[in-house]
Amino acid sequence: MVEDRRDADIGFHADVVFRPDAAARMDAVFHALASDPRRRMLHRLAAGALTVSELAEPLDMSLAAASKHVKVLERAGLLHRTVDGRRHVCRLEAGPLAAADEWLRLYEPLWEARLEEPTPIGERT
Repeated sequence: MVEDRRDADIGFHADVVFRPDAAARMDAVFHALASDPRRRMLHRLAAGALTVSELAEPLDMSLAAASKHVKVLERAGLLHRTVDGRRHVCRLEAGPLAAADEWLRLYEPLWEARLEEPTPIGERT
């Protein structure tokens, strides 16, 4: 029996992406990425370490609000925070994004095929 290539690809990825422990971690990553302020924090951390105060400043939010966002990012494993006296220094941990990227790549052929299909003029939005 010939196995469909898509099934083979999904089987390969299922080992990595759909195990209960991996699924919980990925849920935390997508939850963290679902917030614009958290995505902006991650973007800024890609350039280097910042304090929670530095992360809060351009977002026009309180230190308490920024700290809550940082905790969500920490739980998702997307940042590492060290405490130096009263300063909380945050560093990006990009590793957990790899599983999310791998999961999204399962669907890449679908959106590429969709982009290649012409849409009739009457059906365009």
